[in-house]
Amino acid sequence: MSTLTFLKKQMPVTRLNGESSLPPLGNLRVRAGRNTETRLDEDDELFTDFGNPYSTYPYRAQDMYSRELCDDGLEMAVLENEYLRAEFAPSIGGKLWSLFDKIAGRELLFANPVMRPGNLATRNAWTSGGIEWNCGPRGHHPHTCSWLHTAVTELDDGTPVLRMYQFERLHAATYQMDFFLPDNSQVLLCRMRIVNANPYTIPMYWWSNIAVPEIVGGRVLMDTDITFTNKGGGLSKVPVPIVDGVDITYPMNNPTAIDFFWKLPETARRYECQLGPDGYGLIQVSTKRLKGRKLFVWGQGPGGERWQNFLSADDCAGKYIEIQAGLGHTQMECLPMPPKTAWEWLEAYGAMQADPGKVHGEWDGARKEVGGILEEIIGEAYMEKLLVDTRPMAKSKAARKVYDGGGYGALENLRRKVMGEPEMCGHLDFGEPDAEQSAWVSLLMNGTFGVQDLHKPVASWMNQREWVKLLEEAVKSADMYNPYAWLQLGMLRLSEMNTRDAKEALDRSMVLERSAWALWGLAQVENLAGRTKEGALMVMRASLMQPDDLSLAKEAVRVLNAEKLFREVLTYVPQLSEQVQEHQRIRLNVAQACMEMDELERAEALLYADGGISVPDIREGEVSVTELWFRIEEKKAAREGRTFDRETAEPPAALDFRMNAKRKK
Repeated sequence: MSTLTFLKKQMPVTRLNGESSLPPLGNLRVRAGRNTETRLDEDDELFTDFGNPYSTYPYRAQDMYSRELCDDGLEMAVLENEYLRAEFAPSIGGKLWSLFDKIAGRELLFANPVMRPGNLATRNAWTSGGIEWNCGPRGHHPHTCSWLHTAVTELDDGTPVLRMYQFERLHAATYQMDFFLPDNSQVLLCRMRIVNANPYTIPMYWWSNIAVPEIVGGRVLMDTDITFTNKGGGLSKVPVPIVDGVDITYPMNNPTAIDFFWKLPETARRYECQLGPDGYGLIQVSTKRLKGRKLFVWGQGPGGERWQNFLSADDCAGKYIEIQAGLGHTQMECLPMPPKTAWEWLEAYGAMQADPGKVHGEWDGARKEVGGILEEIIGEAYMEKLLVDTRPMAKSKAARKVYDGGGYGALENLRRKVMGEPEMCGHLDFGEPDAEQSAWVSLLMNGTFGVQDLHKPVASWMNQREWVKLLEEAVKSADMYNPYAWLQLGMLRLSEMNTRDAKEALDRSMVLERSAWALWGLAQVENLAGRTKEGALMVMRASLMQPDDLSLAKEAVRVLNAEKLFREVLTYVPQLSEQVQEHQRIRLNVAQACMEMDELERAEALLYADGGISVPDIREGEVSVTELWFRIEEKKAAREGRTFDRETAEPPAALDFRMNAKRKK
């Protein structure tokens, strides 16, 4: 019998500890110049770099977590039938944490034994393992470490349905996920629905990222002969399965981290699976709209291994690969979503047992074997019909709500009501606005933000065009002398890369009331104008206005070191609170400054203290810790009159985050 229950899973977790006090507008000068180099054909028709924003504004970063694990556990929603048990974590973006095959007695996913974030998502915090559902901007989505609205409904035959949904603020769109596991179904069914209720086109991105254990001899299969890849730099096309004499469909054949975006023909069935040497593994399949498929591997180098362990328990290798499915052919693109449009599709996940001789044989035969068994597990025509048949359920109100996912969807519906617009997705219960949106409720209802305390971090930013108009009207009337309103307008203009108007608004805010936040914003204006040294010193001054604020301190040491203001780093940091000074990111930057000032003993002591620097939010691809080790060793060798060869030197495993370094023989 199909069941849906809610429980707390006892497991070690890392607390997120809130959000950054700053909007995500640092380093805009670097981000503004991003573009993807491609070597494609004229008929590939990729929307490369379409919809790629300068930042994730208005979201704030989730970068306040540590490496410490506690016993808080995770709230789980559990769907179960005679074949499968599926555990979802509504507080972690609705991630499918575990999918257990009850018949074989085997876990189909990499089910991480801990919840330990790392800096891989659009808002920083991200967790490895399971299946994550990415909607909105490119990358791991803004809600990957946030609560989703969670409710319970059912199919016509009484099968329970787990519903999770959210309002995506960057595009003012909603996404809804209805999960069900009917009696006698060998697959978990996932009905997805994205709605653009706006009267304008928006860029839209969706990828379902599926972490499965890295299996020795495992093979990834899908129905194609071509892949897009970043192998060798840029995006190009190569044949499948053999590239440079290597069969890339065996993940462990790839020595370093790499992506392969499989180009499925229009007539091909939309599936991807990893099957082990015994022919067993997980398969994912969807209806036609989800046309993209991908393989990501960390590679077999020391950096890839360090990253996988870093994201898991200290005693767990945490090794996995990802097979993925998306709206576009690649993750370098969004698709234009028309106004007042809904996109829907169905995904299915389950176990497959195939003939190992065939799936590990020649490519065409392997694909034929998988396609035939898949049709027996769940037919293509059946999936397309089920998508249509369940539409009334997907557009109906849920029977009850279990968890609340925050007040921004409610705020948008309140705005629509006040402005005489139709309610957004009326069948979804977004609750009521909460304290985080209170200033915007005041602006909407009273035409003013009212008095706001600028000694505290700003709770909420906004970029939606309808709110922008309200803000512009407010500073011309009721909020003409309100420093908070001018701060909001200045940051908004900065997010648009409109530096002239940003400076004017932020200067006005500073005249009305000096604040660290407005000064930090003005530093970003300086940076965009190319006056990066002046900007770095302004960030330092802003931080000293709030010496207990970790977000400002991390920004200050980053930009000071980038401008080679190493002496300033060493005189500035002691003025911060003791707790801020002890943070691993601050310690890393102090060690870097010491190294550059030839204080090698002090730099080395900071690097190795407490078992070695372990920066909680080290960014994917960031090698700052590894580079610090190399630079210290190089300088020590030069001082002692001996040679040092980077090519043969091996950093300590705990300090080696080089994703593209091959393992030395």
